Amino acid sequence: MKILIIEDEKDIAELIQFNLKREGIASEICRGGREVLAKIRKCNPNLVILDLMLPEVGGLEICRQLRADPATQNIAVLMLTAKGEEIDRIVGFEVGADDYLTKPFSPRELVLRVKAVLNRTQRPSRGAKISFGDLCIDPEKFEVRVRDEEIRLTAIEFKLLQYFLDHKGRVASRDLLLDRVWGYDAALTTRTVDSHIKRLRQKLKGAGDYIETLRGVGYRFREIP
Repeated sequence: MKILIIEDEKDIAELIQFNLKREGIASEICRGGREVLAKIRKCNPNLVILDLMLPEVGGLEICRQLRADPATQNIAVLMLTAKGEEIDRIVGFEVGADDYLTKPFSPRELVLRVKAVLNRTQRPSRGAKISFGDLCIDPEKFEVRVRDEEIRLTAIEFKLLQYFLDHKGRVASRDLLLDRVWGYDAALTTRTVDSHIKRLRQKLKGAGDYIETLRGVGYRFREIP
């Protein structure tokens, strides 16, 4: 298990590293810059703690590029920033962040967030293939196909889709999805669920219509294609 801390403030980066080390979690520090994506590929971390306000290349752009590259799209991202407005959190989730923590933060909360993100972004346990209409999901290969076209999902998106398929026809509130898919929701809002489902529907193309919105209630995956 390895974490890459991308933070240009030396004191904060070292504080994070110190607290992770106390928990037996190895980490490496990167100050940012235009070579940061190459650094991530070389390091191949399980999780990136990513400051939003970085010199040269900002955290949002780094996150976008991570999610666009098949080699890095499944790396978990914990966004770290001094900004605390809801719109900033929403944008962070829309570009693919798995969680969001605002400075100043409690080192204990940071460690809990890191563990929670790592836990919920691990690949789902192996199981048989699931077919539903145009959709086919293979948990063993971490693979999703729509009409034989491979669809690349992040770990959270995959877990969300698998939850829906395991509970077809059942209504799931946003709070329930936060609990069952994200698992740790201290700073996450129901808008987090909406952002991820919007992105999941877009990626699934026509099969995204299998996920129905129930206004004022939540979401439901069709029982019949």
